[in-house]
Amino acid sequence: MSNTVALNVLGQPLVPCSFEPLTGFFRDGCCKTNEEDVGSHLVCAIVTNDFLQFSLSKGNNLITPMPAYQFPGLVAGDQWCLCINRWLEAVEANYAPLIKLESTNIKALEIVSLSVLEKYSSEVGNPV
Repeated sequence: MSNTVALNVLGQPLVPCSFEPLTGFFRDGCCKTNEEDVGSHLVCAIVTNDFLQFSLSKGNNLITPMPAYQFPGLVAGDQWCLCINRWLEAVEANYAPLIKLESTNIKALEIVSLSVLEKYSSEVGNPV
């Protein structure tokens, strides 16, 4: 990671996504990324049971704790840095969780438009 300040999709400094559970590719609470993050963990999502089951059906178990990877297992309501492509899959399948724009990395805009992200924003009065 360079010393440059990571930005969110709104062009402002990236706000932490979650410290409990501790998320992020770097397990620093933020959806920061670099070339080592092949999954592009860019989207700060508020996971739902439907999304967790959808992810499980795609072979990504986000429910079962894996202490060796500092992964506590997620429950509905947890905030977590998701891979952008899995989130987009969930959008297409109508299982996408709401997201925190201020905690979603600006690099997400290389893959999805701000208008799509805004439709899933938890900050615009969408029920969580």
